[in-house]
Amino acid sequence: MTKRLSQSLQGLAQATAVQLEALTPHRSLAERYALGKRLREKVPRKEHAVWKPPADRPDPVQLVLEGNQGRIPELLPLRHGRMVRSPFTFYRGAALHMAVDLAMTPSTGVRVQCGGDAHLVNFRGFSTPERRVIVALNDLDETLPAPWEWDVKRLAASFVVACRDNGLSAATATEAVRTCAQTYRRRMAEFSAMQVLDLWYYALDADKLFPTIQDPAIRARALARVEKERGRSVAEDLFPKLTGEKGGQPVIKDQHPLIYHPPYVKSLPKIKEVYAGYRASLAPAHRMLLDRYEFKDAALKVVGVGSVGTACLVALLMAGDGDPLVLQVKEARASVLEPFAGKSVYPNHGERVVNGLRLMQPASDIFLGWTQGASGRHYYVRQLRDVKIIFAVETYRKAEMLLFAQLCGWSLALSHARSGDPAVISGYLGKSAAFDDALAAFAVAYADQTEKDHAVLRAAVRTGKLKAFLEEPK
Repeated sequence: MTKRLSQSLQGLAQATAVQLEALTPHRSLAERYALGKRLREKVPRKEHAVWKPPADRPDPVQLVLEGNQGRIPELLPLRHGRMVRSPFTFYRGAALHMAVDLAMTPSTGVRVQCGGDAHLVNFRGFSTPERRVIVALNDLDETLPAPWEWDVKRLAASFVVACRDNGLSAATATEAVRTCAQTYRRRMAEFSAMQVLDLWYYALDADKLFPTIQDPAIRARALARVEKERGRSVAEDLFPKLTGEKGGQPVIKDQHPLIYHPPYVKSLPKIKEVYAGYRASLAPAHRMLLDRYEFKDAALKVVGVGSVGTACLVALLMAGDGDPLVLQVKEARASVLEPFAGKSVYPNHGERVVNGLRLMQPASDIFLGWTQGASGRHYYVRQLRDVKIIFAVETYRKAEMLLFAQLCGWSLALSHARSGDPAVISGYLGKSAAFDDALAAFAVAYADQTEKDHAVLRAAVRTGKLKAFLEEPK
């Protein structure tokens, strides 16, 4: 991968030059838009349609093994089992695979704070500190400054893979990608014309989203879901399911193989050291709020697909009887984008994720912080569940999928506009459907690649090259 890395770093240098030129103070909107338009001469929009795997493309199973490095060995069969379940679950766990591939695709060189794993399942609804429900890209373990196209292409291809997984037609899959791309393009133009602070305060909340839902039945279901989640509380819903009692004290219940207490989690001095580091990362006011709670217990909790095998913990704190705080402590490893976009400026990858969240999301959890474990692992911390809405994309039919494509394109445009220059990106995208069409062609071609890679993984599991634990369907 030396040649690929060299080319990527050359692209990084070009990207930095474009970014600095684009963000020169006092340039007018028209000048920045014109700069983006001129980038079409360097990278014609139709070039984004092409996906052709290079001859030296790494073996997909080898990349799975590479991604396993540093993960908890006992959880690797579960990771393989979740990835092998379908092309869609493979795609969700294959952020490294696509980072390798995206580094070889055309790029304008304009950088934003990228999510790094912007597939459609990673867009969630959650509550702001002011108790508004908003939608944004939520899983940012791979976040890093990188070319904006990488996020858009990962999102686009995920819609085709998801549509196929749901048994939807090829025409619906293509329409979903075009809808997503068109929304991203038009919203980016809208954001480029906004004043800086207006853009910074902008969020996709329920008041903006519900009027865009034309189907009365879908709108009614969305309203009911939001109201249901608003009515939930950690004390009444999560706490009883998650905890038991030991010696008169609340503890997290073992629920093998997804929640359990490995030996290193039982070491109280080490946990207190990690907790102290996390506390120090908070703002003074939030530190005082945290101090109202007493740490009680922590356990390993398996989450998602891409995160399986990393040290992800759930921590229980109490301020009194019936007054819990449940924190998620996620290991933050080096971003899969680093070999191609450059290393993070932050010494702690938890800090990298936290600052990525603050840049890409209109609002952040008040308990968001970072720390480092005694073994050298980096972590970021946030509340485990706070009016969390996970969209059931695996059940979506055409109408829901097209609506969700619009929502994701809107949300991603906002995240990129917050950290990059929306006028430059808008100038490049233009007003025609040229980029939309190119993205649709790329997404179909890359979905085909995903299915081939998944088949290779299945063969590796079948022949015993990879050990997989297959969970019972829910």
